[in-house]
Amino acid sequence: MSEQSSTQAEMHILVTGANGQLGQCLADQLIKQNIPHNLLSRQDADINDTVVLEKIVVDKCVTAIINAAAYTAVDNAESEPELAKRVNEDGPMALAKLCSRFDIPLLHVSTDYVFDGNKQTPYIETDQTGPTGVYGQTKLNGEIAVQRHCPKHIILRTAWVFSEYGNNFLKTMLRLAKERDTLSVVGDQMGCPTYAGDIATALISIAQQLHAVELNKSGTKALYGVYHYAGNEAVSWYGFAMAIFERAHQLGVLERIPTVSAISAEDYPTPAKRPAYSVLNTAKIKADYGLEPSAWRMALDDLLLDR
Repeated sequence: MSEQSSTQAEMHILVTGANGQLGQCLADQLIKQNIPHNLLSRQDADINDTVVLEKIVVDKCVTAIINAAAYTAVDNAESEPELAKRVNEDGPMALAKLCSRFDIPLLHVSTDYVFDGNKQTPYIETDQTGPTGVYGQTKLNGEIAVQRHCPKHIILRTAWVFSEYGNNFLKTMLRLAKERDTLSVVGDQMGCPTYAGDIATALISIAQQLHAVELNKSGTKALYGVYHYAGNEAVSWYGFAMAIFERAHQLGVLERIPTVSAISAEDYPTPAKRPAYSVLNTAKIKADYGLEPSAWRMALDDLLLDR
């Protein structure tokens, strides 16, 4: 059974978390590239429900699972640690065990929140982790579970995700800009905005390359492990907001640019502490898989033009 799953000529991908930002972008890309797939949302099945998942893997001869399911309500996680654990730790562990049993890769999406944010240079994959909140800790525990239970794993850490889907910083800023004349945005937290469509493209490309290696059986070694994938330019939340407002105004999406003040994170307290610096170094994924970082300003233009 595992032999059939791992060596069939046609790739078939199972996506969990299909209703999220990334899940919907994955669906778009899989349809666009005409890749056979199954999409599983929280409404369809719990990712801990291995009976349902195993049936799909067997019936569809799944060749890889992309886990885009996550509990991402960073502040709520502080008061809902068990729910965050169930989705971010227990779910990835169940998927990892399933993939290991059928000898197929698990591509698992993680986050910059596994770091404490005290560094001043971009984080590489081997840097010391140190989450500062429940969300980050559960995501790190999920990474550890995947590494422990599934030899064929890709852990893709990303950050500051935005897209045309769901709730995200881009949509919030555009809404607030239309509602208010003045805004305050945190200016002392640095990171790399990342378009979910680019993350989806990266994940599918990795799955395709792994599948090609598996099919070829030429002795070429598949490259597994932890990778960083994020935007190609670091900014503060204030800088990201200004980029959104300026382009939206230039493109006619906003009639005016609100007055924006940069404030410190201390001036905007939240239940969960955010990393002050979470820029991710993407050199490894470029070297191993030929993937360029997300050109987030280009993606921003495309999304604004589509509005």
